[in-house]
Amino acid sequence: MWGITLDYRSELGLSQQIYGSLKARILSGQMAQGEGLPSTRELAGALGVSRNTVSVAYDMLWTEGFIVRRQGAPSRVAEGLQIRQAQKSDESQKDERNKLEIIWDFGTGQPDLSAFPWMVWSEMLREAANSLPARQYAYSGPKGYEPLCAEIADWLFRARNMEVDPEDVFITSGSTQALYLLIDILKHDNRAFVLEDPCHPGIRTMIADKGLSLDWMPVDRQGAEIAALSGREIAAVYVTPSHQFPLGGILPASRRAAMLGLAAEEDFYIMEDDYDSEFRYTGMPVSPIYAMDSTRVIYIGTFSKTMFPALRIGFVVLPKALHRAWRHNRNYMDVQNPVLEQAALAMFLKTRKLDRHVRRMRRLYGEKRGALIGALQAAFGDTVIPWGDASGLHIALQFPGLTFGRPFIRSCEEEGIRISPVSRYCSLAQAHTDKLLIGYGHLNGEQIFGGIEALRRLILGMSRNAIR
Repeated sequence: MWGITLDYRSELGLSQQIYGSLKARILSGQMAQGEGLPSTRELAGALGVSRNTVSVAYDMLWTEGFIVRRQGAPSRVAEGLQIRQAQKSDESQKDERNKLEIIWDFGTGQPDLSAFPWMVWSEMLREAANSLPARQYAYSGPKGYEPLCAEIADWLFRARNMEVDPEDVFITSGSTQALYLLIDILKHDNRAFVLEDPCHPGIRTMIADKGLSLDWMPVDRQGAEIAALSGREIAAVYVTPSHQFPLGGILPASRRAAMLGLAAEEDFYIMEDDYDSEFRYTGMPVSPIYAMDSTRVIYIGTFSKTMFPALRIGFVVLPKALHRAWRHNRNYMDVQNPVLEQAALAMFLKTRKLDRHVRRMRRLYGEKRGALIGALQAAFGDTVIPWGDASGLHIALQFPGLTFGRPFIRSCEEEGIRISPVSRYCSLAQAHTDKLLIGYGHLNGEQIFGGIEALRRLILGMSRNAIR
């Protein structure tokens, strides 16, 4: 009756099922406004349930305003409740039909999750849960778990030769949140944020979405060309100096010093994103700009690459002049990170287990990089030119004379290859069109060789005109 079918095996009670069915019919227009409902006795008899069960459902509808009641009259559907449903788009179905199977995924920024010490991490979580006092589960404020801030400061000294006051360390939900907050803090009327060109599209999207001015520094094999900053009105500069994303260069000391001098003269801050410099395969990790002069540098770090992306713990090292603004903005964003993972990470750092894991992964990723270089040489010989320092989890490849546009990328997808052109990261679509970006950290040797061979077949099987 009334389109109501009861399921006695459902976790929903019978009253909830009756309420839900009637509500759906009201909203869809199957029950018109002003239409009378059957009496509770009549509906209970038709459905084979108690009158009280129906009464509870009617009470819920009346409480929420779906029906109106008058003494001595039947309950009726309230006015103005019908919702016109928009026609369901078939785009999602089309997307599903057009979804291609990816066999060789050369996407960037993906660590090898199979090599992470999950059992050790589980022990850290259990120990943290058993040792944290109840007060730590209350609101703690925007700075983060203090023992973790102290351990990060110690770790930065060991790994980066940075002398950091734990009071300057603020925990974030990854580097993305850090950048989002910093853009709000550093924005300035009539001044632009200056980014490397090319750079990660996330940072430029955040700035553009806020309607703020954006300017560019060209990038060569040594990173950002700092001379391009002269004469500009600058709100802040964003750089990846230890391993430029995506081209991989290391910013030399002379350029770093020039940028620090300009920051002091023109009164702006440098946002230094150190996203994966732990993984350098020839020599020690590169020291950050922060180690040269911390007064004008905001250091941004993350554990997404050294551990795993779903951890969602990053941090910033802030000049003291920015502490108050940071606390205010973070308070009204989400207040704090979950404490359990912070406490476990503090233990992971204190026991040097992260140090050991990074050393192990540096060897493993170095072997993968070697396998990739070998596969590229076997497939393309001297016709491909690697860009950047021997570090990180990706490599930029230049194919002189070729142009990689959207048709080529689509052809790759059809062949089961996920790969990005460097032009995707540029302010102008026609820049760096002869370069591809290959991520390899998450791949094994078989996947690397298979993917490069598939890429070779695709490139050799197409004319240069078709690649355009």
